[in-house]
Amino acid sequence: MPDVKSFSARNLQNMHQFYRLFPIAKQAVSQFDQDHMLLSNSGEFTKQVVSQIADDEIFLIPWGHIIKIMNKVDGNRDKALFYIRKTLENNWSRAVLINFLDSNLYERQGKAVSNFDLTLPAPQSDLAQAVTKDPYTFDFLTIRESYDEKELKDALMNNITRFLLELGNGFAFVGREYRLEIGNTTNFIDMLFYNIKLHCYVVVEIKVKEFDSGDMGQLGTYMVAVNHQLKGEQDGPTLGLLICKSKDNVKARYALEASSQPMGISQYDITAFIPEAFKRSLPTIEEIEAEISSD
Repeated sequence: MPDVKSFSARNLQNMHQFYRLFPIAKQAVSQFDQDHMLLSNSGEFTKQVVSQIADDEIFLIPWGHIIKIMNKVDGNRDKALFYIRKTLENNWSRAVLINFLDSNLYERQGKAVSNFDLTLPAPQSDLAQAVTKDPYTFDFLTIRESYDEKELKDALMNNITRFLLELGNGFAFVGREYRLEIGNTTNFIDMLFYNIKLHCYVVVEIKVKEFDSGDMGQLGTYMVAVNHQLKGEQDGPTLGLLICKSKDNVKARYALEASSQPMGISQYDITAFIPEAFKRSLPTIEEIEAEISSD
């Protein structure tokens, strides 16, 4: 490239790192089919080309994204391709990509303890497993350390966009405390979602304690009720996801083997909390509403 000038030492290092990570790339960006490019002059995505997943996919995302990925994967090509494909599938901005790089999505994706391979046919079982994570990262929450279950669910609902992003592409929010009439009793699902990719409902129960096999009975009952009351002819079997503060993987596997319903069990992580004194100084929702009404 004799006519190209003004590369900094850092740029040259990035190019060398790129070549070492992807030595089989066959085409330079300048020669790549323009119909397959995703960049405008501003550097933003203009269209998605996800169908062609091959060596050339590394040219389908911005160079700035590639640099961020290379700096995080420590020479692991499979890990780099994972983040490239996720960027293409979900049209991630650089900020969103950095968030998932920092939260180690590669190590968490598809890692929930589940019985999908026993309760669902292939390839549906593989697809269901792929949409899970373990652990789920709730670091986007602002919450006190001694939170209770209601406070955690309130915080997730107040950050529903970030929560959906953490759940993954394809999840649509149906409702919180979703009401189900089961026999002579009224029951409420913690959170109900619909996964567009899997074409099925997903019942999510969140527990602020260690996994207890007794929680699976409640989750299973809700799943069967959704199958009877909400599931359509074109929908797949309802999935269940139990997200706990912590879990014993062996105990979770044993409990899942005893269930006939397709379930996954994960834990969640929250690493940052606000001080109790600061929490007490914040106005309540009622106080804010009263202040607005008075104005």
